[in-house]
Amino acid sequence: MDLITWLTEPFTLGFQQRALWGGMIAALMCSIVGVWLVLRGMSFFGDAFVHGVVPGLAAAVLFDFSPYLGAGIAALVMVAGMELIYRSTSLKEDTSIGLLFVGMMALGVVIISKADSYTGSLTSILFGDALGVSWDDIAIQAVFAGIVVVLSLLLYRPLMVLSFSPAKSQSLGMRPQFTHWMLLMLIATAVIGSYQAVGTLLVFGLLVGPAATAALVSRTVPIMIAVSVAIGLLAVWVGLLISFYAGTAASASMSLVPVVLFFVVLAVREVVRLVRRRRFSNGAGGRRLLSDRSPVAQPVDQRENPTHGEVVS
Repeated sequence: MDLITWLTEPFTLGFQQRALWGGMIAALMCSIVGVWLVLRGMSFFGDAFVHGVVPGLAAAVLFDFSPYLGAGIAALVMVAGMELIYRSTSLKEDTSIGLLFVGMMALGVVIISKADSYTGSLTSILFGDALGVSWDDIAIQAVFAGIVVVLSLLLYRPLMVLSFSPAKSQSLGMRPQFTHWMLLMLIATAVIGSYQAVGTLLVFGLLVGPAATAALVSRTVPIMIAVSVAIGLLAVWVGLLISFYAGTAASASMSLVPVVLFFVVLAVREVVRLVRRRRFSNGAGGRRLLSDRSPVAQPVDQRENPTHGEVVS
């Protein structure tokens, strides 16, 4: 079997083609939203949010109504609960996230345990069913993806400023609180639109993996977004190849690829730095060493960035 045939043969099957389309649409949404999660240092929140939609999906399975409606309601409850804890107590935000992370996940499992097909339904919700995606599912995903892309374009500048300096966002009249809520909506849209293909637990791999890897090699936000999307799409294709030939779970394989790629890129980058450092110490390098931080550029005003973002526009 030649290389081209080996790479394309899995996608001659109808269910593999649907899995590819569904996975790539999910990767597109998650890779774009993931960039803002990484820049704002909200990865833990993103993980909790992913778990937060589980009760809504479980209720949809149990009472037979739209899973997208169920996930949307659960997402609203999750955000409202975090806001209530934050405003009503002196606890820090990570405490409210941790409480709701566990609570919503446990509630979802309790609800789905009442279903007759408990094990199968729970597995589908948590880990997705990439190979069972239908064209109707893909059409709905495309609508969610369109919303994510349009909102990301409209909110690009407010999200950029908010990621690096909430105070500056306020001073420029960009309504940082509103922008933050719109980011939450973007996260919810990406998660709800992706769960069918990747599952609620594994979607986090496509949310953070491509964006984190892109941050290692990008110097501007547009490049970071483009690289993140490219990595996400590649992860879906490679994951489905691995799943087909190795007989592994398709959703898990797709989510694992960008995480593995992150550590590969990180290792290569550190080796390159080590070689450059040794050359410099031996007098072979005439240029200033790169910083030990990510190659992503520092904020232009060089002030401390509370969100740990390093990319410039």
